[in-house]
Amino acid sequence: MPTWGHSHFVVRALESLLAQELADWELVVVDDGSPDDTHAVLEPYLADPRIHLERLEQNEGLGAALNRALDLARGELIAYLPSDDVVYEEHLETLAARLEVEPEAVLAYSGVRHHGDRVSEGAIEGEALQLVQVMHRRTADRWVERDELTTDDLERMLWSRLRARGAFVATGQVSCEWVDHPAQRHKVVREGAYSGLNPYRSRYGVRRPLRFHSSVGNRTDEVELYRSFRERPETPRAPDGLTILLVGELAWNPERVLALEERGHRLLGLWTPEPWGFNTVGPLPFGHVEDVPRAGWEDAVRRLRPDVIYAQLNWQAVPFAHEVLTRSPDIPFVWHLKESPFHCLGEGTWPRLVDLCTRSDGQIYTSEELRGWMTAMIPSPNGHLPPLVLDGDLPKREWFDGEPSARLSKADGDPHTFVPGRAMGLDLELVDELARAGIHLHLYGEFTGEGVTWLQAAERLAPRHVHRHGLVTQADWVREFSRYDAGWLHVFRSRNGGDLRRATWDDLNVPARLPTLMAAGVPPLQRDNAGSTVAMQRLVREPGVGVFLRDARELRDELLDKAHMEPLRHRLQEVRGQFTFDHHADRLIDYLRLVIEARA
Repeated sequence: MPTWGHSHFVVRALESLLAQELADWELVVVDDGSPDDTHAVLEPYLADPRIHLERLEQNEGLGAALNRALDLARGELIAYLPSDDVVYEEHLETLAARLEVEPEAVLAYSGVRHHGDRVSEGAIEGEALQLVQVMHRRTADRWVERDELTTDDLERMLWSRLRARGAFVATGQVSCEWVDHPAQRHKVVREGAYSGLNPYRSRYGVRRPLRFHSSVGNRTDEVELYRSFRERPETPRAPDGLTILLVGELAWNPERVLALEERGHRLLGLWTPEPWGFNTVGPLPFGHVEDVPRAGWEDAVRRLRPDVIYAQLNWQAVPFAHEVLTRSPDIPFVWHLKESPFHCLGEGTWPRLVDLCTRSDGQIYTSEELRGWMTAMIPSPNGHLPPLVLDGDLPKREWFDGEPSARLSKADGDPHTFVPGRAMGLDLELVDELARAGIHLHLYGEFTGEGVTWLQAAERLAPRHVHRHGLVTQADWVREFSRYDAGWLHVFRSRNGGDLRRATWDDLNVPARLPTLMAAGVPPLQRDNAGSTVAMQRLVREPGVGVFLRDARELRDELLDKAHMEPLRHRLQEVRGQFTFDHHADRLIDYLRLVIEARA
């Protein structure tokens, strides 16, 4: 029985085990660093000599907990009872009997009740066999542990290796229940709004970089991706170095904050407790940022005495940033908003966003357009420093250092464009127009849900011009993406007519993919919204590095026009460094110092 934070569930599980018709069992409970009173709840049951408790000092992950239990178990038949599940009275007996009459079988599984009153005679549709369903013979095989891979896929964690040893056989009886509730481990592992790598890290307090691949998302190897940052020595503290408390979350390209540490400033981190999947929180996988414990953080902050609080970044962090603002009145506070005030309106956190913008000592906005919109909606009090403009999740400069590749168009004479991530605004009608004009569209990333349906439809519509590729990490941006003639930013039609009050988030936003394109030296491509105020359009129009869609056939001609594109690419090489966080780090530090001086 692996358990973590299930003090309200574990009694149900234990009582269902005590009611088994087969009484010749032992239970090894491994408490994987539970933050609640699980131990106290288990204490009365330890009087039963069949029940043993092993406690891990800190959370090591499901695989490690199961392996510890396997090492301690004495039985030749291994069954599992997660502490939030239930077995019916005949469960162990029917599983053991099935293995007895099938000597060549390595594993038996029962039917299972799940999601209330639904039942399955084997694996639940879309899922692997669940732990509670299974009994297998003892083997030398062990569960995949966190250092090797974090996943929700039990097939990859153990079942696939057992299948190589023998048959899996069914009892044909529904004798257990897989209990559905919001805090199930697989729900936090699978990528989604409040799930994925960063919510997993936050929930279990994972302090090591992860190799992470859920059943519905992209593989992430933080160990290799951030190795060079993590293993470099810490920068000596500058004589005038600041102690900066980062508050909230770091969204995309979190390693950018190392540009501050490289300048001799000390970084502390106090992270929002409920990040979204893409919102990076600590402990950070690249190191060099000291975590402040969330429990008792006020005392810790008083002890650490930061010079300034730098709170960021997306709307999901607004409630926590507001809490820190309210409870830290003596520390200069800078609020950096990336996205999006419209979400705050819809989520009901607008009053707290207003407080962050009016009560903070300094404000930073991602674009000139967002600053204009915010100051029109929330005028700053007299005497405040003017807000700074700085894109919130610019990448680290090291990702711009790769060796470029030859463009595909040089080989086949056709324009090749690409999308890093979701195809924002690229509807099937536009895909068809591009294909008819002979423009290729390369799509990067793993597609799930509605994205799969859209991609399959696009491939059917333009089989020779739509191409899918896997995820590309920062280390390969230049090598992989430099093959293309242009890269798509978000595609939409602006209707604000130059009036910021009519602006939508698409108008104000600077997508994180823009610096990805700049890193690769690839001209950004977007729909021509001349006459409207659009942040990402201004950012590429001013230096003259953008390509704008008006008509697909005109676009083809433009992308193949060497006399037009080569000067554009040359200008892009001249300005691309401005799309790194390092380029702006000194400007940010100067602003933080102004805030500190103004408060003094």
